[in-house]
Amino acid sequence: MERSLETQVSQAVDAWLRWLPRWEPATHRGRVAPCRRCFGSPVLSAAGLGADVPHGVQHGLSTRIKTIVDHAVADYTARNLPMLQAELDQQAARNRARSYRPAEDLDPEFEGLPLDPDPVPGAPFLFTIAGLAEEVDADIPALPPLSDEAKAALRQEVALADDYANMVGREVCSILLHSRLRIQAAVAELVEPQIEAMLEELTRSLDSPFGDQPPLA
Repeated sequence: MERSLETQVSQAVDAWLRWLPRWEPATHRGRVAPCRRCFGSPVLSAAGLGADVPHGVQHGLSTRIKTIVDHAVADYTARNLPMLQAELDQQAARNRARSYRPAEDLDPEFEGLPLDPDPVPGAPFLFTIAGLAEEVDADIPALPPLSDEAKAALRQEVALADDYANMVGREVCSILLHSRLRIQAAVAELVEPQIEAMLEELTRSLDSPFGDQPPLA
């Protein structure tokens, strides 16, 4: 029997809570561009994860919840939208023909993130993972063109899929409200102490930028 949305959301939160003890603050440079999946996400608002929560913590939950919505939309599309399903099947076959697929089978904490770090000015990369993937894509034949009538019908089905995704997304957010207290409790227990310790260490380094040194004679 297919699991209900309530069960799926609860299990996604449970999986995120099991992962959260392994989270540690990032020590590398932050990205300039905000994450398109997490920035302004209603899922994170429903979960009570505000802008003061580190992005890595947010991303692990938002990705797990997005997967629930994606699976619901995929099932709806397969049952009701034949043209869109045919296009997706062709695209899936095209994807399988790629010999290099670095963005697939990633853990939820990394799914949807850029494949490469932000470049350092004056220090260009010799190669990038995204660039290698694009080189492989160039060798895959493009999908056959559609007629104007087919394009119009496909746009209509895409709009129906978007409407369904929005409906499921609203329902998921409503369900997620029931897990808000345990999400926030886990952040308070496992995330906030690490952030406070990092800030204390930063404060100490700013107060003594050269470390403890003996006074000059």
